[in-house]
Amino acid sequence: MPALPVKVKKYLEKYGTGVRPLELHSSGQFELIVVVPALSEYENIQRLLISLEAADNTCSDKILVLCVVNNLISSGEEVKADNKKTLEFLRSYLPGKGTQNNFSVGFIDASSEGNELDEKNGGVGLARKIGMDAALSLYNYGPTKKKILVCLDADCTVSKNYFTEIYEAFNRENLHAAVTAFRHSLSKEENREAICCYEIFLRYYVLSLRFAGSPYAFHTIGSTMICDVESYLKIEGMNKQKAAEDFYFLEKLAKNVSIGEIKNAVVFPSSRGSWRVPFGTGQRINRFLSQVQNEYLLYNFDSFMILKDWLQLFLSTNLTVEEYLAKAEKIHPGLPAFIKEQKFEKAWSEISRTTKTDEQLQKQKSIWFDGFKTLKFIHYFRDHGFSLQPMFDSLNQLLKEMEVQIDFKSDEEIPPFEVQKKYLETLRAQFRK
Repeated sequence: MPALPVKVKKYLEKYGTGVRPLELHSSGQFELIVVVPALSEYENIQRLLISLEAADNTCSDKILVLCVVNNLISSGEEVKADNKKTLEFLRSYLPGKGTQNNFSVGFIDASSEGNELDEKNGGVGLARKIGMDAALSLYNYGPTKKKILVCLDADCTVSKNYFTEIYEAFNRENLHAAVTAFRHSLSKEENREAICCYEIFLRYYVLSLRFAGSPYAFHTIGSTMICDVESYLKIEGMNKQKAAEDFYFLEKLAKNVSIGEIKNAVVFPSSRGSWRVPFGTGQRINRFLSQVQNEYLLYNFDSFMILKDWLQLFLSTNLTVEEYLAKAEKIHPGLPAFIKEQKFEKAWSEISRTTKTDEQLQKQKSIWFDGFKTLKFIHYFRDHGFSLQPMFDSLNQLLKEMEVQIDFKSDEEIPPFEVQKKYLETLRAQFRK
């Protein structure tokens, strides 16, 4: 195997997760590697691989699907037994049989005795990191084509053009990071209201950020994340978060490179409830079905109006702290308190001292007022006069501001499911534009 680039070697020495057993059904080197963490996913991993086999692509010999079968030492025996079956299945799996595809499959054993994830850090973030770090040693660094690192989940399926769209978009548009499109299935009668409600929540938030002019207006869903090796090294790799690893990974990427959208490649995430992470899709489905609270509420759209005015002020001017605070008070009387709470004076002093060009200044502004601060902004106003509001009132307000015409409004606070679906399809359509 050819020597690794110096940057890759240095990264692995400093940030790598160490060596765990890796098995490959190929001796080839790759240009696109899909990393799939799998925790008790014996049934789902089979469906995923069937879906990937059905995907059209012209670069199958350059693709590796790398599964990271993982659990903690303390994981239950049922989980460990399921993972053992998954390892056995992957050892016997021969992709491309009876199809035109010929991509390679490999797996990392992070589940058998002695290979488990540690109790402190073990979770989806570490599982992704193990796979992504291992992938760095498997690329063909000779050709000039992009070295593409793709995240996917074991309980997903993908569109038929998945590989082709990603490979061509990264090489054609010189992308450094991107997210694919996604759509949850609404076919299961028992949880279709739950997943429709949750996907509306996700899309409303991102579209509202887009309306406000936020540079962080993209979905942070782990199974849709993609970057090139160069960018992965630049941000010092994947984090070890047990949950929200996708949010922090994409936020860090966005501070260094632009996040593109590959609109024609679609991931279909699972609509199931789940115990795997403390929040996210699975927990929201569980919460909806348990009826512990009203799920048909969204962030008050007026808080995004305030955010829009603040971003226009902050990102387009170069003022003193006092001038920013005075103008912020005119936007909303509560805004200066939030800004001070975020230690703005200290941050602005440092930014002003260390930046020499307008381009550097703009970048540092976006880095300081990042995706997490943006979420804290919305939460601050939620707790200070802009409480959550009925979901469909918020949607009507957003769509009106976006000048999107609809003909299916309902006077009911929670309209019939067919109307809810129409709202969701309208939101989905905004991401295809």
